[in-house]
Amino acid sequence: MSLRIAAVLTLGSALFLPQSASAQVTHGKKPDLPPPFATRSAGNGPNGVKPPQGFLPTVPAGFHVNVFAEEFKRPRFLATAPNGDIFVADTSAGQVIVLRDPQHTGSATQREVFAEHLKLPFGIAFHDGYVYVGNTGEVVRFRYDERTSKRTGDAEHILDLPPGGGHFTRTLAFSKDGRHLFVSVGSSGNIEIEKDPRRAAVLVCDPDGKNSRIYASGLRNSVGLAVDPSTGAVWSAVNERDELGDNLPPDYLTSLKDGGFYGWPYSYIGDNVDPRVKPQRPELVAKAILPDVLLGAHMAPLQFAFYTGTQFPETYRGGIFLAEHGSWNRASRAGYQVVFVAMKDGQAAADPAPFLTGFVPNPAGENVYGRPVGVTVAADGALLVSDDGADKIYRISYAK
Repeated sequence: MSLRIAAVLTLGSALFLPQSASAQVTHGKKPDLPPPFATRSAGNGPNGVKPPQGFLPTVPAGFHVNVFAEEFKRPRFLATAPNGDIFVADTSAGQVIVLRDPQHTGSATQREVFAEHLKLPFGIAFHDGYVYVGNTGEVVRFRYDERTSKRTGDAEHILDLPPGGGHFTRTLAFSKDGRHLFVSVGSSGNIEIEKDPRRAAVLVCDPDGKNSRIYASGLRNSVGLAVDPSTGAVWSAVNERDELGDNLPPDYLTSLKDGGFYGWPYSYIGDNVDPRVKPQRPELVAKAILPDVLLGAHMAPLQFAFYTGTQFPETYRGGIFLAEHGSWNRASRAGYQVVFVAMKDGQAAADPAPFLTGFVPNPAGENVYGRPVGVTVAADGALLVSDDGADKIYRISYAK
């Protein structure tokens, strides 16, 4: 074990806790998984309750948490603009909101609506004087002033997408060189064979929406999507299928290969065949790519961010912070946290470790105090996390 990774594992008590028996870096080796239906499929959705007065999530020693902003309808994905302003997709409100902290208080003291009357806005990206927004059935972009974050033009439709369906979110990320826009589109259901090949896939197109094609497929719901700023590799956090049992299959985080196929719906985690899918496609199963990092079953990974700041200790730099929205298809609750995955030379170097926790007072109970969704690195190196259970955004900072 490298000194760098060993240091990550010893930075505060929260990092010692294993997330799940199946949360692991695969290193290209097929993991041991339980057989399908080893346990009965559970319907165990959470009951969001008001947390105790003064509640804040738990972080490792040396870190501090405070409420950065609140009073949203449903805050989901976050994005840090080139000027440091924070853009929030308030999905249920149909709005993109801008938050500012000009006096560096640690909380947003200025707030305004950037765009409204959107249809389930989710992914947000910045490129060449535009703000790009993923509506459920399209990608639009707005001209804006990069100094003030003020919109200077109306929505420009650049790309049609399959609308709605079982998974409505549309996530955006630009390539490192800015020449290509990646767009994730989830499946329309759990294991249904899609008629539209753009679903359960990540698409790629030019910044103006032209020359769209499928970049990677067989991804049931690639909600999280980001580009490694050091290598330019495209990474995805995937919500795998339901109703195979408590511990099957693991959700995952993985780098994506151009033209790669990742199994859905025919198989999961490589060539593990889903017996419910008919007819089968053994020729596709044979080429299904094994993901890089398993997260555990039904964790519901959403947004993740590569840590590009310098505020946190060196062991965190370049690593991935990933929000897990939390399970509904497990007998006992899992997820409901932000995990950290250390990276080295563009590869996952340590198993996922809990970082922001405390949202589940009793794993066997129904109540939860929040559900992490969005993650972004602020200009000062703090980490911001949106919570669409409590409708807040938390700020995690570090002080020696």
